[in-house]
Amino acid sequence: MIETKEVIEFFDRLAPGWDADMVRNDAIIGTILDNAGVTEGKDVLDVACGTGVLIPDYLKRNAASVTGIDISPKMAEIAKAKFPQPEVTILCGDVETTDFGKQFDCIVVYNAFPHFPDPERLITRLSELLKPDGTLTVAHGMSREKIDAHHHGAASHVSNGLMSAEDLAAIFEKHLTVTTVLSDDRMYQVVGAKE
Repeated sequence: MIETKEVIEFFDRLAPGWDADMVRNDAIIGTILDNAGVTEGKDVLDVACGTGVLIPDYLKRNAASVTGIDISPKMAEIAKAKFPQPEVTILCGDVETTDFGKQFDCIVVYNAFPHFPDPERLITRLSELLKPDGTLTVAHGMSREKIDAHHHGAASHVSNGLMSAEDLAAIFEKHLTVTTVLSDDRMYQVVGAKE
């Protein structure tokens, strides 16, 4: 079982070098955000936002607002310093217990899903935070096999491994209409829309 305290300590340690070590594939990120319905005027919640890797992408798409949340104080601190724009809010906390005081059009969990201790509980909570017609996406910018291999080493104690896209889609279906299930050698993504 993943311990929240260990996840916080792990990512606090990595935060200072996170941006320098980041490998981006703009084409894959573009596909992920297209499938996620991130377009102009949307209120976006970026779950486990880290240092704000996707925030420039949301802003380029003219999102009305971007709320990033991360459980690691160091990650949230770096993101907050990088994005002082009035439409960006960065919070440090647990998405499962934070009161946002609003709902969102698009909720994105990018490159973070295996680090949540209870996938079922997380999807239930995020579904509640969606506006009607809103979309929830869980995505990775690499294949499931690569993610699991990547987490097998130093991150093994803070990762559940990445469930198959089909298994994740089955959890989504309890709350949302599944619109995308994608798992290939380039990327992994499940998207659900709220009725």
